[in-house]
Amino acid sequence: MKKIIKKLLLGNVPIVAKPKINPVEKRVQNIKAIWNNDHQDDNGIEKIVRLFLSSSQLLFPGIYIKYLASRKGVEYQDLAIDFYVLLKVIFPLVTLINQWQTNGFVIVILIYVLLETVLYIPTLIFASDLFSKPRSYKRSMLLLFLNYVEIVLAFGVLYSCDNFMNKPFTHWFDAVYFSTITSSSIGYGDFYPVTTLGKVLVSIQALLFLFFVVLFLNFFSTKIKTKGYFDFENEG
Repeated sequence: MKKIIKKLLLGNVPIVAKPKINPVEKRVQNIKAIWNNDHQDDNGIEKIVRLFLSSSQLLFPGIYIKYLASRKGVEYQDLAIDFYVLLKVIFPLVTLINQWQTNGFVIVILIYVLLETVLYIPTLIFASDLFSKPRSYKRSMLLLFLNYVEIVLAFGVLYSCDNFMNKPFTHWFDAVYFSTITSSSIGYGDFYPVTTLGKVLVSIQALLFLFFVVLFLNFFSTKIKTKGYFDFENEG
């Protein structure tokens, strides 16, 4: 049974050399490279943004989960990140179903992990000098979709925190529904924000949709070969 579960979760474990540096060290080296202009001759606001984005990843648990899991192997690192992403998707859904959005501590945690997801994509695009070839392109796209679902569910929680809409949500899925149609720029008109904060949340989600989906997919289309791998490999 143990072999079956290991085969299911880890697949064929490749025999590869252990990376010389761990994910935390790699991020620190990236920050130093940006500061020293090792790979790009940037300055001013561009350099400030790149330094902020690269440094921001050290403030969230994802990189430390990768670090701990990488000590056992690359395949365990990927598996740990998979479960972490799934946990971040499940958390806002459980919050909505159990009506935990009235708990301020829960909202703080929700916003904290949401910021990690929101900042990760621009960090990948603007603050990384080299791009590692993924073990699976399909896995990368699946994780992207799960990140998108997380953002939709998290905003659903935020919309249900107060009376931001023209009428109250009568079911927990109403918040998910409104968040989904907002992120897809449909807007049927049955729900719409009437408070300033509600309008701010809708505006932020609409901008995130444009940035997260359009910009990221455009970035992928220029970096992915026909076989589904990045053009550049980071051997370090």
